[in-house]
Amino acid sequence: MNTYAARPDRFDRAGQDQLVDVRDLQAALPGIRRLRTWAHEALALRPGESAVDIGSGTGTEVVAFAEAVGPNGSAVGVEPDPHLLASAERRAAQADSTAKFHSGDAYGLPFGADSFDAALCERVFQHLTAPARAANEIARVLRPGGRVVVVDSDWGTAIVHPGNRQVVREVVDTLVSATTNPLSGRRLPGLLTQAGLVVDDIGSHALVQDRSVGAGSLVSRISAMAVARGVITEAQRDRLLADLEAGAASGDIHLSVTMFGVLAHKPR
Repeated sequence: MNTYAARPDRFDRAGQDQLVDVRDLQAALPGIRRLRTWAHEALALRPGESAVDIGSGTGTEVVAFAEAVGPNGSAVGVEPDPHLLASAERRAAQADSTAKFHSGDAYGLPFGADSFDAALCERVFQHLTAPARAANEIARVLRPGGRVVVVDSDWGTAIVHPGNRQVVREVVDTLVSATTNPLSGRRLPGLLTQAGLVVDDIGSHALVQDRSVGAGSLVSRISAMAVARGVITEAQRDRLLADLEAGAASGDIHLSVTMFGVLAHKPR
């Protein structure tokens, strides 16, 4: 277990503690919203259909699903964190939504086979030690002809600029090594195909951190861990953070990671 992680992983108890959390990506939320818009357009929910969001968090997407499928459809979220489940239920009640929520995780969806016309799974696979099991679960609960969008980051695409290239490489490698399934984004098409689904489209979006943030909390944490691993020195870390702060001041800064979304369907 990584003793330098900031918070526990809530998706897979066998996985590493995760260094990455949605709060690290707040500055990149416009990019996340654009990819979510793509996901909703790709799923193209119709009135009367049934939809599930796997790893539904605070329930935002499930409420949107409920509105799309209408009173004759069903929209459910699956979430292992009881605090997030409670928050989602409050959100749905405040919105007078028909959205429903269930405790569960990507390895054991609490539904029978062929239950849903559509499924969404966003930023879950990067936390999983056995992502193929999750892909098989998605295929199991989809009806023939049903479609799914799986969205996840690929931390191997992380860009940190400016900074010494070797130091930056060690920092990014540290992030990759500290994430349970760090190259999830590039693996999604293969995982879904191996689960018996047919890939129809692939979308992507680079999440670019607001330049005014400078190094930000994520790079600060990861670079500290790189020092602890012995792959960079404290002086190299200080220089990297100083370079990023100077870059933020001058406008010469870029921090990003690419997220991928894969649309697939279950053959009839």
